[in-house]
Amino acid sequence: MPPSKLAAALLLLIGLLLAAPARAGYTEIPSFFALCYHDIEDAGADQHYVGVTTRHFVEQLSWLKRNGFHAVSVDDIIAARDGKRPLPEKAYLLSFDDGYESFYTRVFPILKAFHLPSVAAIEGDWVADTHGDEVDFAGEPAPRSLFMTWQQVRELSQSGLVEIANHTHNLHRGIPANPQGNTQPSAVTLRYDPKTGYESEEDYRRRVAEDTAVNVKAIEQATGRSPRVTVWPYGEHNGEAIAIMAAAGMPITMTLTDAPATLEGLAEMPRHLVAGDPLLPSFVQDLHDLSGAAPMRAVQIDLDYVYDPDPAQTERNLGALVQRIHDLHINAVYLQAFADPDGSGLARQVYFPNRLLPMRADLFNRVAWQLRTRAHVKVFAWLPVLSFDFGGDDDRVLAWDKTSGKAAEDEEQYRRLSPFSASARHKIAELYEDLGEHASFEGVLFHDDALLGDNEDASPAALTAYKAAGFPPSIAAIRADPALERRWTEFKTETMIQFTLDLADHLRRYRSPLATVRNIYARPILDARSIDWFAQDYDRFLAAYDMVAIEAMPLMEGVPPDRALDWLGRLVATVKSRPQGLKHTLFELQAVDWNKAEDAQGRNLPSKTIAGEMLFLERHGALNFGYYPDDFLRDHPKSALIHPVMSLQSHPYPEP
Repeated sequence: MPPSKLAAALLLLIGLLLAAPARAGYTEIPSFFALCYHDIEDAGADQHYVGVTTRHFVEQLSWLKRNGFHAVSVDDIIAARDGKRPLPEKAYLLSFDDGYESFYTRVFPILKAFHLPSVAAIEGDWVADTHGDEVDFAGEPAPRSLFMTWQQVRELSQSGLVEIANHTHNLHRGIPANPQGNTQPSAVTLRYDPKTGYESEEDYRRRVAEDTAVNVKAIEQATGRSPRVTVWPYGEHNGEAIAIMAAAGMPITMTLTDAPATLEGLAEMPRHLVAGDPLLPSFVQDLHDLSGAAPMRAVQIDLDYVYDPDPAQTERNLGALVQRIHDLHINAVYLQAFADPDGSGLARQVYFPNRLLPMRADLFNRVAWQLRTRAHVKVFAWLPVLSFDFGGDDDRVLAWDKTSGKAAEDEEQYRRLSPFSASARHKIAELYEDLGEHASFEGVLFHDDALLGDNEDASPAALTAYKAAGFPPSIAAIRADPALERRWTEFKTETMIQFTLDLADHLRRYRSPLATVRNIYARPILDARSIDWFAQDYDRFLAAYDMVAIEAMPLMEGVPPDRALDWLGRLVATVKSRPQGLKHTLFELQAVDWNKAEDAQGRNLPSKTIAGEMLFLERHGALNFGYYPDDFLRDHPKSALIHPVMSLQSHPYPEP
């Protein structure tokens, strides 16, 4: 299709995106989108500086103008947020990072010609009154002449078209982040020193606050105005840093999350990064993709497979994992953050520094960062919700026995801490906080241990909670009344949902934005009666989480192999019956048969079977799918068989 026709066709899709109604329980109606540029160059486009040629930049602005898009300023956005005046239809915000001189010499004249407002983010350490030396450009030397002077910044500020934003004074660089030597963004990372260990949380906050104060003062001196906006280096941010910016007078911060922006989300405004000097059709396609239409293709990884007592072997294992994920061309990894060598699901050790459990190895952050930066996937930290052994007399989930009337742990289930115990909830929250503080990831997968059976929880803490909520003082009395039992199930389900959302908020202190994924068994989806058996409700999960990961594992559910596809078909049909079901549900297939005894042949399912199930899911409308576990050391499932049906390279973007 010719570029002009492709752009015209995609315009309709973008219009539908910006006008699409919100679904209950999810993101509000998008109000605008924000574009992020860096260096604008007349000839060539050096991607070391995320360059875009002047010609393509002008073509993009012209296309936006021709097709009815309206550039807005920070003032316009604040006024709309405060209810003073609405944003125009199809509004967008222009922003430019790093303070390149090309903004003054090339972009500013174009903005004046088009009469377009914009935001210019200034990294104070790169700006000076003269151009006579070099700067430390994210760890590499660069000529200061590449960046503006304070006089030029002053002129831009006085024009009425340019909002000068804080881009930090000297945090646009990496710092040591773990014992293995990874460098990660300074604004969101606890500095690691081989001699003294990790920087304290207090020292981290002080470092970011002091850097902020220096840059705010420099901008005030140059422009006469205090900045109202912070633009995060590399787009990386967290709740702690956002709070520091708000305290410094900058409640608006800008990220590099590729999504539409909303007036309710100005504290971490998403922006689309314009990189690679795109031709116009690609630029327009990228705007369409802001709808989040890209499917999720995920692999769930046991970090126990990476760990080895020999650090050199651990690194070799890590290299094999990263190469495999890169070659699969998927976009998400659910990465185990706890040690589970016996397969019990009970976390007694973890792979990150923390206050509560022994650390098997400081490995999670290392693996997550390598996967993010080398395999280019989003990493979701996978943790239990209740199955922790903190070594004390913590309240545990107890099951009521109908025959004896007594309560004890169910040996057929996960060993779990009671979600009704304040002490247990506090410890689990602390552990989640420690994970967020010490690792870099984009989301969290809440494990399938977050369940309560129809005889659970009968612990003293739970019975106290039931009484406070107006239930009878015993499970026997509750179970005797079907209506009361149903309300009890809803109470437990909602308790678990709220607890997991609270855990996500603890992570967001250090990792934001953070996507949430909740595991659910297939049975509560296919049989409404079984909701009582698990306290898992698919419709409530859809409303609460960004994604629901169904354990679409027929063999685990006792389905004969010759009926597995029929079973998967019923599962997809049920999901499809919900208005947003397909978009927000991931089908997680099994790669091994846990019901089979380990023998010389192993328990691995044939790769051809797994690939066939993926193809079946896709042909029946499933957008998001993956599998567990992945044996990257032995190539199971065989990448040659699953890549053609799983890879986003093969199946990139279905039409919405």
